[in-house]
Amino acid sequence: MSFKTIAAAAVAFAGTLLMAAPAFAQAAECGEIQKTLQARKDLVAKANAASNAKQKMTPQQACALFTQLQGNGTTGIKWITANKEWCSIPDSFAEGFKADHLKVSGIRTKICGMAAQASKMEAQAKAQAQNGGGGGLLGGPGLTGSLKMPQGAL
Repeated sequence: MSFKTIAAAAVAFAGTLLMAAPAFAQAAECGEIQKTLQARKDLVAKANAASNAKQKMTPQQACALFTQLQGNGTTGIKWITANKEWCSIPDSFAEGFKADHLKVSGIRTKICGMAAQASKMEAQAKAQAQNGGGGGLLGGPGLTGSLKMPQGAL
């Protein structure tokens, strides 16, 4: 599964959840979740814009974005758990938010794994270039030694 496919699926799912978010008007404290939901909506919009842009995000940038999205989900789950009864948060919203958070966490793990692998490969390539390697066919060390011309009649 490609990075673009993973990111697009996560963005679509998170966007669907945000559209279904109810407005909490119980008390001033109950409105506090709106900040978290707005931040989540902004992060999803950023991911959407990146997936549709000509200049795609690097795996490291995507990892950072999904790390923020995961942190936002953790904050949201803590708030929902603490205020579910007081603010009359529907079970369907709480369960949907938790399911979305789990999905984002899984995608983040995959994307950050890709980012770590890309960073490792870049470091290896840089080290090889500094050690005088590279330049060979298919990125290998190349051939060493001498080539002898055949002797005699051609």
